Amino acid sequence: MKYFIRWKKHVPKPAAVILVCLAVLTAVCIFAAAAQENAKKAEKEEAQQTIAAAEPSISAETAVLIDAVSGKVLYDRRMDAHMYPASTTKILTAMLAAEEADPEEIVTVSENAAGQEGSSIYLTAGEKITMKDLLYGMMLRSGNDAATAVAEAIAGDTETFAELMNERTASLGLKNSHFVNPSGLQDENHYSSAYDLAMITRQALQNDLFRKIVSSKTYQAERKGADAYKYFYNKNKTIFQYEGATGVKIGYTTAAGRCLVASAERNGTELIAVVLNDHDWFEDAYRLLDYGFEAFERVVIARAETPLISAVVMEGDSDTVKIGSDTDISCLEAEGEISDLSIIYDVPDAVKAPVSRWQTAGSMEIYSAGEYVCSKDLYYLEDIAAE
Repeated sequence: MKYFIRWKKHVPKPAAVILVCLAVLTAVCIFAAAAQENAKKAEKEEAQQTIAAAEPSISAETAVLIDAVSGKVLYDRRMDAHMYPASTTKILTAMLAAEEADPEEIVTVSENAAGQEGSSIYLTAGEKITMKDLLYGMMLRSGNDAATAVAEAIAGDTETFAELMNERTASLGLKNSHFVNPSGLQDENHYSSAYDLAMITRQALQNDLFRKIVSSKTYQAERKGADAYKYFYNKNKTIFQYEGATGVKIGYTTAAGRCLVASAERNGTELIAVVLNDHDWFEDAYRLLDYGFEAFERVVIARAETPLISAVVMEGDSDTVKIGSDTDISCLEAEGEISDLSIIYDVPDAVKAPVSRWQTAGSMEIYSAGEYVCSKDLYYLEDIAAE
């Protein structure tokens, strides 16, 4: 690049020469800084284009890929569209049961449960079976009879249980789901979305019993009788085929098509992929998971019990109190891209003593490139006594 400076004939003075030299150096520095900034911008755009180009080609009508830790969306294809979820419905049914029921509870199977159409673990009316066996039969073999027996044991009937399902999704802030039965049998008023199913799964995986069930390859039930169906083999091939797979559930009806919610964990990162109405369901889910593991890296935002911010303490034996998280906080960012994270703290400027360690102090909202990622609760990290 050329730099042009107009000289005046009557300025051969040393001071003028120095001024001109300084001007030249300043101009060079300004242009060099601009060139460096443009180069950085070009590198960032190139990295973004490379990542965009790496996005998988899939055949699902709707799909989503999320970070199981933060809930951040990493891939989206019409993720909020209303879709028939088929047996992926059972993820919510199992989550409610894992949260509310005793796995050793003995359930007496009703005629209604035993008579359910579709996938079955061949329950008989009057049979007594543990809740745990029902949950394994529902999630590994996709038993509609097992799902109905679970719902009736918890809520008395499937209609009341469906109300619990809808209340639970509402509590998670999900707006594109409505359930009318615990199994996913076809009903035009029974629908969900790829995003809602991913977020339901994210919540469910926080329950140890649920996680153990959906990650199991086989299970032997404790059912009585020589002819009882006892050996359950997981229909979700993800568990057998994909490295690091942790679950979760397949589903199929003629109206819904092939549906799959798949999860996997590698190097401390767990991802959840959902593909709905997808003839290439397993391969497409694997492509999404591969993309997530290859194109994104985890960024630690805060460490557990490490101060993030402080508040003024009034009438205490200390003037301030430290505030932080009880767990590590992190999210996934595109590899090669400069992280553009921002945090908004919602905590009091001042608090009156006494203050107790692990008392809730407020929350933080995390944004990536201006897009909302998640919220996390914050706590006081020390005890402050009153004066």
